[in-house]
Amino acid sequence: MVTTPEQPASRNWTSSVRGSNQSGLRAHNERLVLSLLRREGPMAKAEIARVSGLSAQTISGIMRRLEEDGLLKRGEPIRGKVGQPSMPMHLAHDGAYFLGLKIGRRSVDLILIDFLGKVLGRVHRTHPYPTPDAVMGFALEALGELQAKLPPEKRPRIAGLGIAMPFRLWDWAVSIGAPLDDMEAWRDRDIRTELADRLDFPVYLCNDASAACGAELVFGTGERPQVFLHFFIGYFIGGGLVLNGNLYTGRTGNAAALGSLPIPGPAGTYAQLVDVASLCVLEQEVRAAGRPTESLWNPPEGWDVPPAILDTWISEASASLAYAIAAAASVIDSEVVMIDGWLPVDVRRRLVEGTDRVLQDLDVGGIEKPNVRPGTIGQDARSLGAASLPLSDRYLLDLNAMMLPS
Repeated sequence: MVTTPEQPASRNWTSSVRGSNQSGLRAHNERLVLSLLRREGPMAKAEIARVSGLSAQTISGIMRRLEEDGLLKRGEPIRGKVGQPSMPMHLAHDGAYFLGLKIGRRSVDLILIDFLGKVLGRVHRTHPYPTPDAVMGFALEALGELQAKLPPEKRPRIAGLGIAMPFRLWDWAVSIGAPLDDMEAWRDRDIRTELADRLDFPVYLCNDASAACGAELVFGTGERPQVFLHFFIGYFIGGGLVLNGNLYTGRTGNAAALGSLPIPGPAGTYAQLVDVASLCVLEQEVRAAGRPTESLWNPPEGWDVPPAILDTWISEASASLAYAIAAAASVIDSEVVMIDGWLPVDVRRRLVEGTDRVLQDLDVGGIEKPNVRPGTIGQDARSLGAASLPLSDRYLLDLNAMMLPS
């Protein structure tokens, strides 16, 4: 995932990376300016030159080109006591548009966002399990619906589609109660290539939990350190790892598979985090109580879960998350751990508080316990992370750190 630098504006943003020729250098500098404005908000040319380390002349040329391309707009002049008023520049909300497709084990979503990350439209559909044909049908239908929300003259500004999905879906047939043959179809299908062959803009792919973490980097609010772990609770819990301000996905794109971490179970046994802190566990308990489970896979604020069942799940999930965080902290010296998910806001808050409470009681001598915080994105993290892939590839620095090679 392309990430924006995480340091305050007082930091000199001059990069050691330079283009191999004039056009490469120009593109690099344009990305630098766009990344700076995305992170810091509206700034005048003089301030951009000071923070970026680029000359005033270079910045003037960059800003002119970006304004002509429709990516930047002028703000209201700021008048001071001395000299000419400064003119802050900001990202144009309609400078570009991006699509994000989330393929989940119980639902599929497609969103349309503008250049600032505002969701302009979404299409959501639940299913008992995903199949390639059903996902392709949904994606093409929803794409038409969302493109129609833009005026015809704006549609060419759609810069790409990102896909966030679990890898190796065929391995999860039994776990999600799907026919083996239906899920085996994923083994020989390349959903990214199939969609790219039907569309006029590029298509990108990444792991769904990594996408959720990437959304926090690009669109998250508040201060974020250079190193942090990120848990996203969906049908299965997954994770992401940020190192040096960039999402680290590893050799296969599946780094920080935190759901596989072993945690203590009853009577000296062990389980995996995924077997305790996932929504599939909550779904099983609700079904066992004779209650419908459909509300779990619709927008979370509409959950209909018996309080006693929810309380038990939160308690057990919080304890297992605390053990997983302690184990991870012995390898990754992370200042912060974020917890997010397909969850009502109050449930996320209780999970964070419960996890932190258990973590503080654990004996982890020799390591520094990280701070546990809620994520700032919420239920759209995976689809927003998917939409950030084309945004990152086209308009931000540090290209393709989270995307798998074609």
